[in-house]
Amino acid sequence: MKLGMFYWPCGHHIAAWRHPDGIPNSGSNLPHIIELAQLAERGLFDMFFMADSVSFWRGELDAMTHDSYGTWIEPFTLMGSLAQHTNNLGVVCTATTTYDQPYSLARRFASLDLVSGGRAGWNLVTSGNRAEADSFGLPEHMEKAQRYKRAHEFAHVVRGLWNSWGEGVFIRDQKSGIFFNKNKLRTLDHEGEFFKVRGPLNVPPSPQGEPVMVQAGASDDGRELAAETAEVIFGAQQTFEGAQEFYNDVKHRMLAYGRHPDSLKVMPGLLVCVAETHDEAVKKYDQLQDLIDPVTGLQLLSKRLDYDLSGYPIDGPLPDIPRNKTSSTRVDLFIEIAHRENLTIKDLYRRVAGARGHYEVVGSAVEVVDMMQRWVADGACDGFNIMPPVFPSSLREFVELVIPELQRRGIFRTSYSGTTLRENLGLVRPPWPIKRTNLNE
Repeated sequence: MKLGMFYWPCGHHIAAWRHPDGIPNSGSNLPHIIELAQLAERGLFDMFFMADSVSFWRGELDAMTHDSYGTWIEPFTLMGSLAQHTNNLGVVCTATTTYDQPYSLARRFASLDLVSGGRAGWNLVTSGNRAEADSFGLPEHMEKAQRYKRAHEFAHVVRGLWNSWGEGVFIRDQKSGIFFNKNKLRTLDHEGEFFKVRGPLNVPPSPQGEPVMVQAGASDDGRELAAETAEVIFGAQQTFEGAQEFYNDVKHRMLAYGRHPDSLKVMPGLLVCVAETHDEAVKKYDQLQDLIDPVTGLQLLSKRLDYDLSGYPIDGPLPDIPRNKTSSTRVDLFIEIAHRENLTIKDLYRRVAGARGHYEVVGSAVEVVDMMQRWVADGACDGFNIMPPVFPSSLREFVELVIPELQRRGIFRTSYSGTTLRENLGLVRPPWPIKRTNLNE
């Protein structure tokens, strides 16, 4: 079973900063974040993961005053620091293909991979937040279909740059004066719809060869992009059956690119509230739910649905939500939850305030591990991206209660198997270039 530790300022529950165990300045408190990374490493997690948005994620400032998720340390800068305070933990963060350039991104992540000793990963996103266009002075956010076309090409260019230096290219022979073998240099010369880029990349490869590619898309476009390029995918499935469908679909799509299904690890987000007993865990989670500010809850839901709900009664049903060409699949997920569980607007924002649409489990360590073991054993995932509701207490409880139960059942490591992220995930460096194959052959 593979495990990521998903960092979110203060904790994943929207009211975490108000909890007695919470640290309100978590998003800017470097010593605190380093302690979290070291705690995750003590728990033998594969990676420390941080999401990102290049603008305010939620709406108007009057609602933002109740919400801790407004400012945080830029993730790439943070990963460089965490790499110096850990030894085995992977350092993975988000960077967008819509508001960045392939060469500069490839150079940054190759450098992070090098300074971390081969523990870096890039979470590719296309930016579902329309406000990001304002941050870059653009008139509107790119339509989803175009964002994914750009992302396919972006990922191809980045991997081409990461593969500039072939095996054994660096000779570094002081006596002969030959530093590298030019015959093993792969100079990318790309010209496509969105980018024109010439290599090689001026950063040498790390011990794992290149950073691990991570993605989180759930739409048809997202699944196809993951099947072609991802080595880890973070899902957001709400049911066991939905997770199985997603798992089987993405793994099957990989065949079209000549990829083995085991070269992709599916790790859905999982919010865990654990205690010594079931009743204690429920009591803890209810305490968090009672701290949700109604203004913030409604604003969160409005932003996630890309639709203003302020004029609707919160004790009434969710109205019909119009779809547009920029919205993410998370909108469909929230609508599905509301209809399946017959939730009011208030019920729905309380339902998603903890994990923003990811699966939640509340209970004892045995109950938590029962759920996790079933999902992995029965082909719904390869592991989980764990989302502690409150930092640091929820992470500490997971490490002290859940990890030992996983180990007792023999389904989680008792020590790291390697020094690189790729080794610990059980991944080999993917071939370059990836060529699409004919499924009918």
